Amino acid sequence: MNLKAVLNGIEGLKAKGNLDIDIKSIAHDSRKVKRNGMFIAIKGFETDGHKYIKNAIENGAKAIVIEEGASIKKSDITDDVTIVMAPNTRIALSTIACNFYNNPSSKFNLIGITGTKGKTTTTFMVKSILEKHGQKVGLIGTVSNYIGDKNLGESTRTTPESLELQELFSQMADEKVDTVIMEVSSQSLKLHRVDGCNFNIGVFTNFSEDHISEKEHPDMEDYFNSKLKLFEMCKIGFINADDFHVRKVKNLCKNCDIKTYGIDNTADLLAKDITVTNSSVDFKVKIGTRNERIKTGIPGRFSVYNSLAAISIALRFGVSAEEIKEALLEVKVPGRSELVPNKKELTIMIDYAHSPESLQNILSAVKSYTRGRVISVFGCGGDRDSSKRPQMGEISGNIADFTIITSDNPRTEEPEEIVKQIEKGTKKTKGKYIAIVDRIEAIKYAIDMANKNDIIVLAGKGHETYQEINGEKHPFDERKIIKKLIG
Repeated sequence: MNLKAVLNGIEGLKAKGNLDIDIKSIAHDSRKVKRNGMFIAIKGFETDGHKYIKNAIENGAKAIVIEEGASIKKSDITDDVTIVMAPNTRIALSTIACNFYNNPSSKFNLIGITGTKGKTTTTFMVKSILEKHGQKVGLIGTVSNYIGDKNLGESTRTTPESLELQELFSQMADEKVDTVIMEVSSQSLKLHRVDGCNFNIGVFTNFSEDHISEKEHPDMEDYFNSKLKLFEMCKIGFINADDFHVRKVKNLCKNCDIKTYGIDNTADLLAKDITVTNSSVDFKVKIGTRNERIKTGIPGRFSVYNSLAAISIALRFGVSAEEIKEALLEVKVPGRSELVPNKKELTIMIDYAHSPESLQNILSAVKSYTRGRVISVFGCGGDRDSSKRPQMGEISGNIADFTIITSDNPRTEEPEEIVKQIEKGTKKTKGKYIAIVDRIEAIKYAIDMANKNDIIVLAGKGHETYQEINGEKHPFDERKIIKKLIG
C-alpha cells in the first residue's frame, strides 16, 4: 500500500523523505519488521520503541513513525528511510492499522462489551445465540479468539493492540463473518487500541473497583471515563439499570440510543421470578408479548444480568425466543462459573475471580444456594497489587465455610510470601482455613474433605491452562488436575 494511503486521516503529521513509496507490512515491534515495512515507535510501560529504530531499519523498515518530542539518534537513520512524526504514535498506529487492512470492521456487525465483570460470559452467550440464529460469528476476548468453532489461539490480553486487532478483523472479514463480538477493556479504550473500529452496539455490564495501578488507571474516575468512550463510538447501547455508576451512561452519551436491562430497577428488559441452584439459574423475561422462562447452566444471579445483556442484543437481530432459550441452555464459558464433571459427583466450580469484589461475588453467589459447605481454594498473582491480598483473605474467611489459601501465578515473587499476606486477612475472621502453597495439593485437600452437598470453588485461574513462575508458563489445567486426582 502506498505510504500516503497508509497515513491517510492522521492529523498533525510532519514528514522527511519520500512519501510515494510502497509499504508491504506494518509492525510496532522492531523484531517483526520485514523488508519494505513500516515501524511505529511507541512509548510503552516497560520500554520505549524509539530505542529500537536502528534494529527496525536493519530488519528492512523503509518508513519510521516517531512521536513528537521523542529523542532519537540521527546516526540510527539512513538516508533512504522516510521519517514521519506524529503527535501520538498510539493514535497513529490505530489509524494506520485501519487503513492498511482496509477498515475491516465496516464489513460486519461489531458488538463491544465493556464492564468490570461479565464481559467474557456475555460475549460467549451472544455468540451462542447468534449462531443458533444462523449467523457466522467471530469472538475476540480474554480466553481465546474464534471464528465459529475454529479457535484462533489463546489471547495474551483482553483486547489486542490495534494492529493485531485490525489483522484479526481482516481475517474475519475474509472468512465472511456476519457479526464479531469483542470484549473491550478500559485499557484498550484509554490507549486507543480500538480507535477507528466501527461499533454497531455497545454493552456496559457493571462497574466496580479494579485495574487501579500505575500502569493502568490512576483512579476510578479515569477507569469509568475510559469505559465511557465505547458509547461515543457506537450507535446503540445496552446498560445495566441496577448498577449506580452504569446508569449514568444514558445521560452522559446523548448521541447513543441506550436501552436498559435489570432485575431490581425499572428497565426496558426486566428479569423476574429468579431461581438459582448449584448447577443453573432460570428466570422469566418478557420477549415480545409473552413471558418466557429462560434457563442457563451457569449458576448465580450475575448470570441473569449477563443473559439479559445477551437477550437485549439478540432481539435487535430478530432472534426468536426459542432460539434464545436453546442457546442459553447450551452455552459453556471456559473458566466462568464452570462446573467440572467428575466421578465422585462433587460440585467443583472453576472461576476466574481474582479481585476482592469478584471473589466476594462468586462466594456469596454459591453460598446462597449451596446446601452444604462452601470450600474456597484461591491465591493471588505475583507482581500485581499486593494490597488486595489480605482483603481477599478476609473475604474468603468471612463467607466460605472453609478456606484453602494457595498459590496462583506467583510470577517473580515467592509464593510463600504471597500466601502469608493473604493469611493476614483470613486471621481477622472466625473462618476455618489452612495454607497449602502447592496448588495441586490444595485442590487434593479440598476434594478429600468435600461431600456431595458441598461446593468447591477454585478461584483465580479460570480459563488459564498454565501457572506462571519466574517468567515461564508451566502446564496447569485445573480440569485435568481434577480428573487425575479423582480418576
